[in-house]
Amino acid sequence: MTLFKQWTELANKDRSEQASTEFWKGYLLEEQTVYENILENKQNKIEGTVSELAKKYDLDTVTFLGFLDGINSSLTEELDLDSLTEESSISLNIDFEKLYYNMLAAKAPWLYDIEHWANILDEATRKQIKKDYNKTQTVVKGKKIGRNEPCPCGSGKKYKKCCGK
Repeated sequence: MTLFKQWTELANKDRSEQASTEFWKGYLLEEQTVYENILENKQNKIEGTVSELAKKYDLDTVTFLGFLDGINSSLTEELDLDSLTEESSISLNIDFEKLYYNMLAAKAPWLYDIEHWANILDEATRKQIKKDYNKTQTVVKGKKIGRNEPCPCGSGKKYKKCCGK
């Protein structure tokens, strides 16, 4: 069984609500620690085997695959997670702006509020990324058609007597 399948099974395992909360709380804390390390050291390029990198960040290889699953869409070149083994050599080229945006999209304030972001992206850049993200979350309604206006279908009838019935 591949490492990624092991991670998927571990993450989706049936647990009681309390056990699930404890599992995710522990995982998210480990994930935060890895991100803090990356941001503190301004590492946008990380290379090594899966097992070496897992050891470097004090994770087991299956949990490290969970981290890779989370960061994969923020890399300049995504990894094929299904093909990774403990001895696979990987190169993580992190796009920090994309990573920050994805953390906003994941609604993960414990990650996008890490103080080390100040060393990577200045405040203006972070505000702009947040503004861009917020634009994607805003619902824009189209112009409302009045009942006595011409129907937009082009029939020449009033809206109320055509498509507005």
